[in-house]
Amino acid sequence: MGRNLSPPRLDGNGNENGKNKTINNNNQGFYSIRDRFPLKRNPGHSSDRTKQYSLIDRPLVRSHPRFNRKGLLLIPFRGIYLFYFLIFFSVFAFAVASMVMQSSITAMLFRQGGERGWRRFVREGMRFGSSLKFMPVGILRRLTEGGGLDRMRSTDRIGVRGPRLALILGNMKKDPQSLMLVTVVKSLQRLGYIFKIYALGNGKAHSMWEHISGQISFLGPEQFGHIDWSIFEGVIADSLEAKEAISSLMQEPFDTIPLIWIIQEDTLAKRLPVYEEMGLEHLVSNWKSAFTRANVIVFPDFMLPMLYSMLDTGNFLVIPGSPVDVWGAESYSKTHAKHQLRKDNGFSMDDMVVLVVGSSFFYDELSWDYAVAMHTIGPLLMRYARRNDAGGPFKFIFLSGNSTDGYNDALQQVASRLGLTQGSVRHYGLDGDDANGVLLMADIVLYGSSQEEQGFPPLIIRAMTFGIPIITPDFPIMKKYVVDGAHGVFFPKHHPDALLKAFSLLISNGRLSRFAQTVASSGRLLAKNVLASECITGYASLLENLLNFPSDILLPAPVSELQLGPWEWNLFMKEIEHRNGDISRDFSVVYVLEEEFTKHIIDMSENGTEIQDQDILTENDLDIVNEIENFEDYEILEMEEVNERMERNPGVWDEISRNARRSEKLKFEANERDEGELERTGQSVCIYEIYSGPGAWPFLHHGSLYRGLSLTRKARRLRSDDVDAVGRLPVLDDTYYRDLLCEIGGMFSIANRVDNIHKRPWIGFQSWRAAGRKVSLTTKAEKVLKETIQGSKGDVMYFWARLDIDGGGAGTNDALTFWSMCDMLNAGHCRTAFENAFRKMYILPSDMEALPPMPKDDGHWSALHSWVMPTTSFLEFIMFSRMFVDSLDALHTNSSEVNMCLLGSLDLENKHCYCRVLELLVNVWVYHSGRRMVYIEPHSGLLKVQHPVEQRKEFMWARYFNCTLLKSMDEDLAEAADDDDHPRKMWLWPLTGEVHWQGIFEREREERYRVKMEKKRKTKEKLLERMKNGYTQRSLGL
Repeated sequence: MGRNLSPPRLDGNGNENGKNKTINNNNQGFYSIRDRFPLKRNPGHSSDRTKQYSLIDRPLVRSHPRFNRKGLLLIPFRGIYLFYFLIFFSVFAFAVASMVMQSSITAMLFRQGGERGWRRFVREGMRFGSSLKFMPVGILRRLTEGGGLDRMRSTDRIGVRGPRLALILGNMKKDPQSLMLVTVVKSLQRLGYIFKIYALGNGKAHSMWEHISGQISFLGPEQFGHIDWSIFEGVIADSLEAKEAISSLMQEPFDTIPLIWIIQEDTLAKRLPVYEEMGLEHLVSNWKSAFTRANVIVFPDFMLPMLYSMLDTGNFLVIPGSPVDVWGAESYSKTHAKHQLRKDNGFSMDDMVVLVVGSSFFYDELSWDYAVAMHTIGPLLMRYARRNDAGGPFKFIFLSGNSTDGYNDALQQVASRLGLTQGSVRHYGLDGDDANGVLLMADIVLYGSSQEEQGFPPLIIRAMTFGIPIITPDFPIMKKYVVDGAHGVFFPKHHPDALLKAFSLLISNGRLSRFAQTVASSGRLLAKNVLASECITGYASLLENLLNFPSDILLPAPVSELQLGPWEWNLFMKEIEHRNGDISRDFSVVYVLEEEFTKHIIDMSENGTEIQDQDILTENDLDIVNEIENFEDYEILEMEEVNERMERNPGVWDEISRNARRSEKLKFEANERDEGELERTGQSVCIYEIYSGPGAWPFLHHGSLYRGLSLTRKARRLRSDDVDAVGRLPVLDDTYYRDLLCEIGGMFSIANRVDNIHKRPWIGFQSWRAAGRKVSLTTKAEKVLKETIQGSKGDVMYFWARLDIDGGGAGTNDALTFWSMCDMLNAGHCRTAFENAFRKMYILPSDMEALPPMPKDDGHWSALHSWVMPTTSFLEFIMFSRMFVDSLDALHTNSSEVNMCLLGSLDLENKHCYCRVLELLVNVWVYHSGRRMVYIEPHSGLLKVQHPVEQRKEFMWARYFNCTLLKSMDEDLAEAADDDDHPRKMWLWPLTGEVHWQGIFEREREERYRVKMEKKRKTKEKLLERMKNGYTQRSLGL
């Protein structure tokens, strides 16, 4: 993983054939600088180099005659005037040559390398004096500049657990990417985040990650769909290798889980132009859909977003900071020596080597800016590159561009025209040269570009890590981290005199001064952890602004309270010291997907050829088909005429009517399968598993005990007899109400004309989340439940998912009551909302207690809608629930803010406003209606009675939960609905189930009697007509 790791060659200057010596590189996989630079291309052709030289030579040759014709050389310059004139002429000629050289080089670079995507856009949009910046827009700007949790921290909040995050590791190598991630994770843990790690493969870092977060779960293709991501506040994926795992987060109900995808490698970026050339649009679209799923794509530097611009959907974000440059420099210095590198490249240890580096980006329209930069460095070259005194020669190396574009030859021509010492100026490219080796050879590194960068230049970080003093313009990004005179030396850009002064501070008698050595030492210490603090605070701020923190979550500590430290080098020093870090390159998922798509296209083309050759319809085939269709139509018409002439005995009318009614009863609903109904024949109970998306399919059970209940039509399993909740209850087709009601909406759909779907004495429900959280019934527990139901007497509810099973109150259950847990799940307003809804439902006076008391014992309470009860009790519970939900909705719609949720403070809680309190409603109804509550341990099947009826009689509000009272209230509401006497414009109760009262029953009976009498009248008239006129047979053929 990571950037290109193959050790490149280092090209120098000084040979007659133009070829440079090669650094003796024994490195077998250390990180290279060159992959940080986007413009890389194949070696240029000889014709291009010839054209380049002509462009350089032509202006210089023609300038002399014009210069002479104007007579400027005839002016008698003498003494000091002649000296100043020569200096001015030299600098001017150098600037002009630099401009022409850079223009020809950059123009040829774009011609040969091609202008695709963002390169063409930048070339056309950039102008002299402008700079390129990556700016987050839209939601990402709010994520980076938002206020975080300041408002939530100012309010009272009771939480029971920290925010949970899932971390998907593409591998478990010990490399710079792992070092960055480990540092961030440990810092976030100190803020209060809880991590669960999923890994796609094992590696050397297994024990380290296990020590950080506990047990690690390994994922394979068969496990991707069996992770309940909804238990996490967010998911973090660390590399492109996590792409397959991310596919499980693209389906409902996991498609709304916040996802942060960290991409530190450029493997895919290098292949995108190839896909475009090969016409692999489907492969690009596949990657783009995965990128679109992520809420934020995080890059460690500002170059990678440029490379991935083809996949940008507005969710790119840069959080600067990665130890990759320091790691690469440290590892390189373990295997390479400065004196050997100089010897291999024709430098001696007495040479004062000054390395000039530039910006990471090169554009066609910026040649004038490069000329300005060369003009700034010109006086420095004129002063030191001409010297050859006893103090040792100065060698200036330019590290930029490509080594095959003629940079070096052009630079040598300019140097010779300026009268610089032979070999005092060289050029090395970033594409084929060992940039680490060039940096390590240098005594001083000068950042010569005038283009401001948003991020800290990577070459400067490596130079500082090598212990080399640096000279840079006083850019804001440099002044943010580097102290002038302590870690480096600044000079104002475009000020050659200031550069000369800064350079002189580092030189003493042809050698590095003591000041330079001090600066280099301080710079080395700074570079080791230069961006660590910003990286940590960037991720902490991103999480605060991106994640949802429900009411039962403890808020993380502010970033200001975190003691920011360095990278966690102590965990990786062994790999750096012994140079055995896992920096080798595996076969990436990028190439796996590329092979699959390419093979698929080849197979399709081959199959398409076969179909084209063998199965193309001819005109003769179409004629034969038409003849067959005409003949079949003629036969059908002839058989109908024959049947009309034959006498048939229709049978007894009562028998015909009875058979018709029987066939109506045996009709299956849409999408129901005979096999499923047959499997459940003879079962006393059916448990309906409620789900709301394809992502929940792997968590559903198969067998005669269970049946799926889909809250959306498009989410139903194809080969199953799952119930369509929307078809049975049309209000669920409205997304607003479906989100408000959640699972209890599915229960309403089953209760609506329940005889058409459920004919068993017992009924049960279970949320798909129960299986995802490992609290669904095992085979042993299912057997115990069936046997217990067979001999059960009286009203009883069996449940197996406890309220505290998900961490809410676990370990502290003694201090938490039912209502306190409900408050935690509903932003502290559960009691208030329940009391107001209960008072409105029963029209209680304001001075009367309206909150049903719940015991403060150690018993368990039901959660996740996972229970079984008699069907008659279920219908009674639904009758109570419909009226309670309607009262709760009345409070919500009558509030001052229509879109305000009384039971939540976040957007996600507002969307599912009623869900959390309705999940606990069954406990209040069962407790106060006097029904027994039995807890089944989901794994062992052990039964334990909870809250015995004998101990709660004095606390029960039985009068409010009496079945007769509830039926009378239900009939009153039905009568109002039947008379169109709606209490408010948006009345929810009639939409949640059957509307029935005595008046409707009598009206339906009268309608049936009217239809019956009308039918008898028509039959009698028909018989009288036949008796009067007789029966006449129609003539044949008419």
